[in-house]
Amino acid sequence: MYQSLIKSTFLIYAFISISMVGAAQETEWSTIAGNGWANNSVNTVIFRKNALVSFKGGQYAAYYDHEQNVVLAKRKIGSPQWTVVTTPYKGDATDAHKSISIMVDGDGFLHMAWGQHNNNLNYAKSTSSGSLTLGNMEQMVSVKENKVSYPEFYKLANGDLLFFYRDGGSGNGNLMINRYHLKTKKWTRVQDGMIDGEGQRNAYWQVAVDQAGTIHLSWVWRESPDVASNHDLCYAKSTDGGTTWLKSTGEKYTLPITATNAEYTVKIPQKSELINQTSMFADAKGKVFIAGYWRGPNETGPQYHLVFKTDATWKVSNLNFRKTTFSLSGTGTKQIPISRPQIVVWGKGKHYAAGLLFRDAERQNVASIALNNNLGADDWTIKDLTQTPLGDWEPNYDTELWKNKKILSLFLQNVVQIDGEGKADQLPTPVQVLDWKPGK
Repeated sequence: MYQSLIKSTFLIYAFISISMVGAAQETEWSTIAGNGWANNSVNTVIFRKNALVSFKGGQYAAYYDHEQNVVLAKRKIGSPQWTVVTTPYKGDATDAHKSISIMVDGDGFLHMAWGQHNNNLNYAKSTSSGSLTLGNMEQMVSVKENKVSYPEFYKLANGDLLFFYRDGGSGNGNLMINRYHLKTKKWTRVQDGMIDGEGQRNAYWQVAVDQAGTIHLSWVWRESPDVASNHDLCYAKSTDGGTTWLKSTGEKYTLPITATNAEYTVKIPQKSELINQTSMFADAKGKVFIAGYWRGPNETGPQYHLVFKTDATWKVSNLNFRKTTFSLSGTGTKQIPISRPQIVVWGKGKHYAAGLLFRDAERQNVASIALNNNLGADDWTIKDLTQTPLGDWEPNYDTELWKNKKILSLFLQNVVQIDGEGKADQLPTPVQVLDWKPGK
């Protein structure tokens, strides 16, 4: 009976997918599988780095299925056909923090971390280059790996990987950075508590690595587990793989970075509906763009904002298209009428063009993108990339495919998030990928 329901649901969503293709010819769709876990947003939380990742001609995906198995998939870039493998690993998908993060190193080995929320590290890598077969679980450096949250992988220009995670809890945790070396096939600790909450707060960060290999890091501070205590937006960068950190002016930080010595790009007080863990992008020239949402001093409700520095000063662009208000407070994963945004930027003549990806209940929870062809002029237009709702989905895209080919490849799934870490009673839904190119 249950299997037939899954099959029926898959057929319905397959039909919806075909309908969306017909309505939006500039996008290309593929369906990985029909059995994605949908009882919360664990497969679609924005801090997955990454849900999709490309290496040379192949693209990889990861998700939890309806039985909470960790599933890997691979295709030739642009192909509608995926090879799908259920791994021997499971995760507690009932906690939306415990997402799966993947990255492919410069030798073609897939690395994966999953099921992390203040617990022991879950990490494995593929047994050979290009393979979906994972080896045994491993430690990285074995120290401070028992209270891991928010695992994120990033690739450096030489193919080495960085692994960011939080050691400790919400309101009282520190940023850790490890590095995987292709030559030795070993992990080393690069930073131990680089951003220090001093036992009073913790940083919720987002990272971008530009094509030159510079690491760009921004974060908000949180004073307690209550999301309402988020405040301010800070910045740092590293040009040497994370060892030395600088302000945007080039001034060297004395580590650890604290609330006292941090560079503040925008001062935002607590109780401003400031969201944590959004996204940032850095172009080939190292220009920085940070997306988020908060309620400004003259705004009735939260608006999406883009913070960027393309010259000597930090600027803020207020997209200012939202009409309805809401308030952020409480603990756990929240059910929020809008998603956290993703930002991509590309050169357009003498100007920068930007696309901010989001979901908003005002637009029936479809996948949307706000476009600006001349960043700096607050002239944003909104385009819907799908026609059917995606529930409480948040955008996640293939960062490597965007860097290399300027193809925006989005991970899509219709999911339900119950406020405060609840579990919905939801049938499995299809896991899909949408490819979109700007200007087409």
